[in-house]
Amino acid sequence: MAIHSVAPAAVCAAIAVVLGLRAIRAGARKPGWGAVAAAAFAVLMGVLAQRSSAANLDEAFVWSALIASMLVFATPLVYASIGGMFAERAGVVNIGLEGMMLMGAFFGILAADRTDSWVLGLVLGIVAGAALALVHAYFAIHLRADQIVGGTAMNFLAVGITGYFFVDAYSGQDIPPGILLIPELDLGIGDIYFIGPVIGELNLMIWVSFLLAVVAYVVLFRTPANLRLRACGRHARHRRLPHPLCRCRHLGCTQNMTGGRGFIALAALIFGMWRPFRALGAAMLFGFSTALAYRLPVYSESLPGIEVLVQALPYVLTLIAVAGVIGRSTPPAAVGRPYKKQ
Repeated sequence: MAIHSVAPAAVCAAIAVVLGLRAIRAGARKPGWGAVAAAAFAVLMGVLAQRSSAANLDEAFVWSALIASMLVFATPLVYASIGGMFAERAGVVNIGLEGMMLMGAFFGILAADRTDSWVLGLVLGIVAGAALALVHAYFAIHLRADQIVGGTAMNFLAVGITGYFFVDAYSGQDIPPGILLIPELDLGIGDIYFIGPVIGELNLMIWVSFLLAVVAYVVLFRTPANLRLRACGRHARHRRLPHPLCRCRHLGCTQNMTGGRGFIALAALIFGMWRPFRALGAAMLFGFSTALAYRLPVYSESLPGIEVLVQALPYVLTLIAVAGVIGRSTPPAAVGRPYKKQ
């Protein structure tokens, strides 16, 4: 039986706040603040419970559609987080993921629009993202610029470049419809219960993202060549590195990064502890939160303030991951350190 009352949630929130404050006073700050966050979540769930109904639940929690949407939203995060993982494994902090993804997304769409070819659009998107990555690599490696500041500059540079060409190409209006999209793969299993709606007709890039995680794992942990790449991220000043470190770091900074949410992808990278499959799982988590955020506004037709909170769900999870409430990650030992030959 559904409980259409905020009272149980309010009781749980009060208990969580009391226990959280006691934990904070006792010195256990992380679990204490976690309890306070749980209280806020309980209040949100209580408000949603007041609007719960069979119709709303059926619309918001169609699990096959929700999972399919999760895969869509998670895919660009997978590409970006794995691309950033190669850069940071090589010792270069990649705060500029957002800018690289923005470059790839805009110029990919522009090329697909002007050439009527999704293949050329994909190729130019890769080239655009990699070009900005090379600029970041040049400043970080050869000029030894601060990598955090440099990555932030790359984000602003991408906003400026794409903004200029957007106005030049489309006069600041919406991008016209009819652009060729990357096709979906029909597996012919659409009639199978639950499985069909989830994976029966996924976009090609979703399947490639799964393959990319496998390939990244093999390359990073099962090939001799990339022991050098990982060594670059651990020993920035070691005299006996078996390969020129600057070349390794450049290779790490030019991986394929396509459009999406760069800062959430960076959080997925950190939360995934710089490992391909964990980064894939983190991207799926953030993708699920985004998919859920798009479906939950059915609860808030008369509560616009709640709708804003719901749409913030992916960013709240990002903050939790980066702040280390769920767990702390240990980055490569020499990440962010400029190379100085001894």
